[in-house]
Amino acid sequence: MAKPTPFLRLQDDHPELVAAYERFASLAHEAGPLSDRERRLVKLALAIATASEGATHSHARQALEAGIGVDDLRHVAFLAATTAGFPVTMRALSWIQDVTDAD
Repeated sequence: MAKPTPFLRLQDDHPELVAAYERFASLAHEAGPLSDRERRLVKLALAIATASEGATHSHARQALEAGIGVDDLRHVAFLAATTAGFPVTMRALSWIQDVTDAD
């Protein structure tokens, strides 16, 4: 799946910023013992918890590209209900569906 237009524009206009950000993200991913699958699901959960539609779309898309199933993504949204509330779960499910319906 292609990266969103605003990201591509930033990458074209300021490649050094994007390179630094991607290097930082890579170091953060490798800084601990979590597996790639665990890291991707945690990132999705954080995007949901911070109510970031763009990040939820991005992390759902990346998880799918890494072979994580749609049911797994939905499970992350279900888990948000008892901590963040049912409306958060419903919002997350709609954002996940935005990505899964695009496939």
